Amino acid sequence: MASVDADATAWTAAPDGVRAVVLDLDGVLVDSLAVAREAFALAYAEVVGGGVAPVEEYCRHPGRYLPEVLELMGLPAALAGPFVRESNRLAHRVTPVDGAPELLGTLRRRGIGLAVATGRSGVRARDLLGRLDLLPLVDHVVGSDEVPRPKPAPDIVRRALRLLGVGPREALMVGDAPSDLASARAAGVVAVAALWGESDEETLRAAGPDVVLRRLDELLSLCPARR
Repeated sequence: MASVDADATAWTAAPDGVRAVVLDLDGVLVDSLAVAREAFALAYAEVVGGGVAPVEEYCRHPGRYLPEVLELMGLPAALAGPFVRESNRLAHRVTPVDGAPELLGTLRRRGIGLAVATGRSGVRARDLLGRLDLLPLVDHVVGSDEVPRPKPAPDIVRRALRLLGVGPREALMVGDAPSDLASARAAGVVAVAALWGESDEETLRAAGPDVVLRRLDELLSLCPARR
């Protein structure tokens, strides 16, 4: 597995040079886990009723589309509506990851195309990015409801690449969940693990990323200015 300790890592893995970066949203660009946990518990109490909400099990599916997570957990699909409502109500508590606006601005100035590929629906993702003044800093946002198959399938990354007008050999995908890395590999792009996100380091390393980053700003070393 490659390390981030040398700029050559990115150029070896992306032989045509990095022209675009695809980023997951939750955990990578925004700190939303506490809100997601609370929204899930509230939605579970409303739809399922008594008992302890399986919040920890829910958290073991980061990066995946909510309807799919509910199906995997054997929970009613009706839980999605209250979850989204509560997430929206609590959205004011979501904050950008430290340095996210500065990083996105620097990459844009370097001529790097930027897309967000998220487990959220497209509407929810764009709304949140807009609230945090991050939406103008990315070129495209692709939600899981806007592709035939959500992560870990490659569809969402491939759509982002088409929108950005780049090939897989020219792109990186940054994610904090095994499903992000699997989606990246299946799409043929460099899979970059974000250790500051929602998954623990052991889990992410076991998923076999091409590159591992400990901080968001380390991404800059992989994306020199375009000439």
